[in-house]
Amino acid sequence: MTNRLIATPETCFWGYLDADEAPVLSVDPGETITVEAVTHHSGDAPDLMMDDGVRAIWDGIAPETRTPGVHIMTGPIEVRGAQPGDTLRVELLSMSPRMPYGANCAANWGLFHERFGKERITIYELDDTVATAPCEFPAFATPLFGFDFTALELYDRPGVISEPDCGARQPFGREVRVPVRPHLGVMGVAPEGPRRSSIEPGVFGGNVDNWRFGPGATVHYPVFHEGAGFYVGDPHFAQGDGEICGTAIEASLDVTLRLSLASDLPVEAPLLRTDTHWLTHGFSNSVDDGVDGLGSAMAMAAEQMLKLMVDRGGFTMDEAYSLASVAVDMGVTQVVDGIVGCHAAVAHSILDR
Repeated sequence: MTNRLIATPETCFWGYLDADEAPVLSVDPGETITVEAVTHHSGDAPDLMMDDGVRAIWDGIAPETRTPGVHIMTGPIEVRGAQPGDTLRVELLSMSPRMPYGANCAANWGLFHERFGKERITIYELDDTVATAPCEFPAFATPLFGFDFTALELYDRPGVISEPDCGARQPFGREVRVPVRPHLGVMGVAPEGPRRSSIEPGVFGGNVDNWRFGPGATVHYPVFHEGAGFYVGDPHFAQGDGEICGTAIEASLDVTLRLSLASDLPVEAPLLRTDTHWLTHGFSNSVDDGVDGLGSAMAMAAEQMLKLMVDRGGFTMDEAYSLASVAVDMGVTQVVDGIVGCHAAVAHSILDR
């Protein structure tokens, strides 16, 4: 039997992480759950991206409590028996769109905001004209229209609604199909440290924004509190490495996953397993570290990779260092949050023995 966690004002929290947040669902290790994940950008096209359930979250969670971050989280979910020092294994089994529309925002936190001098919304629709197997996610999304964001002087408040304006909505200039990569931009466990903090990326998970956190992937997290306090949010239809204009295609998803404990795989930060690769992650505060922020994040990802190659692959550190240079791909996960991120990927064949 699969539990279903419906996103409501009572099962969601908006803009923060807090280890004291009471669980809204308790499960045994190995149980499967379908979780409704709602995008905080639903208001960019409320006629297309809001149904009664989504609007109830807007109406039921007071704007002044949506702080200090912007994301809507569903959870937390208690995993019975999870203890500090354990590893939580999250198997992402499938994802399905709640509605076939998503929004991309070229925002004030985007890489080139000063160059463009404005914020702009582009609305995408899943393209169901290309045949897929029943129940499969459409393979492509198509940009429909865009408009300059004018609801506020700056898009700096979560949950803004841009009322539909046919005169402002400009059709996208040419047809293009974007490969769909459904995934969760935010997922993780209750963090250590301040009881209420923003949903930035870190060793606990948070706003990692790795498009590989999608169907078929397995993510491992270190547990810091009894019960783990697992949560999901920030669902996306697609994103590129970098996420340079500020957001992905932000859209609401239903996510089916399995939670268990991985006693054989200790981790210090999010560890991702796809069908072909293991990926480690690194993070750094771009404000504090300045131009060295990405370098620091990449160094953290590389250090985590060396540890994985020694612990799981059985290599010496000298051997791992050599292999990392010739067989590991380093990449930029995202550059537009206050905490930037990098990842390192190694093929299963390198670690298998």
